[in-house]
Amino acid sequence: MDDRARLRADFVAGAGWGDARESLLAGDASFRKYFRLRRANGTAVVMDAPPPQEDVRPFVRIARHLLGLGLSAPEILAEDAGRGFLLLEDLGDDTFAHVLDRGGDEAALYACATDVLVALHAAPDHGLLPDIGAYEGEALIEAAILLPEWYLAAATGRPTPADAFDAYRAAWRACLAALPPLAPALLLRDYHKDNLLWLPDRPGVKACGLLDFQDAQRGHPSYDLVSLIEDARRDVLPSVHEACLARYIAQTGLDGADFRTGFALMAAQRHARVIGLFIRLWKRDGKPVYLQHLPRVWRLFERALRHDALAPLRCWVDRLLPPPLRRVGVP
Repeated sequence: MDDRARLRADFVAGAGWGDARESLLAGDASFRKYFRLRRANGTAVVMDAPPPQEDVRPFVRIARHLLGLGLSAPEILAEDAGRGFLLLEDLGDDTFAHVLDRGGDEAALYACATDVLVALHAAPDHGLLPDIGAYEGEALIEAAILLPEWYLAAATGRPTPADAFDAYRAAWRACLAALPPLAPALLLRDYHKDNLLWLPDRPGVKACGLLDFQDAQRGHPSYDLVSLIEDARRDVLPSVHEACLARYIAQTGLDGADFRTGFALMAAQRHARVIGLFIRLWKRDGKPVYLQHLPRVWRLFERALRHDALAPLRCWVDRLLPPPLRRVGVP
């Protein structure tokens, strides 16, 4: 047993679960690992997030906020922030991805997840939003810089020149200047099929379990809806896509044209970032598995670029990444 495992065992015992059997549940792209504890009268999940690389406190804060709104984040059963451990309610294994793979009702699942966003954005933030990072303006642009930094470099076979970066940033600033003003909302950031759990025995929005929200920030309210219905790794039925957009607009009472403009801008930003990210994962990290999704993400990106508000960015893409260069890395 290594030092980290011993610390985890001490934490589990102190939380009253020392008699449980432990099994690795999952790891992710960070240093975090998750373990399921099983004993005769139930299960729980341990988040092992070693400091200084990880910090469990943002997860705790967002989880308590979500729970306070009546949403299905995992209950926190025990915590040791100093050593990087949390004992969490076990919400099960039925991610939306697994349920959909088994033939689950796509329209019902996505409608429920949309309703969660409506409820989240309508609720008071209890002072949370001013204290978390803003995913707006220059932060959006710098996150999307992965497109020229990695994809354009791979497409041309040479480092991207400074003037291409400058033109890209200028195009984005022009696009974002046309963004209709809407009050910022809490963004969970990775709101998609792999981080949502189907809990059909719970009523209403509680039927959608929430995971992986520790990187939450504030930003445009369409961002998480983009993550949900323009998934980089799964085709969403066009009818479901439009139904979710219309459902969110109807339930929030927002101006439909303004919201759809913001949606197109957030979609373009997310897809530009993901296209560059998938190339970086291949070139730098030796993970080519994500390349299979590039054609889908390019289709989504091109669709977003057709919106009039994206004209400056569309011109940059058409000039530096014409259609023949949009198949780099495609298997």
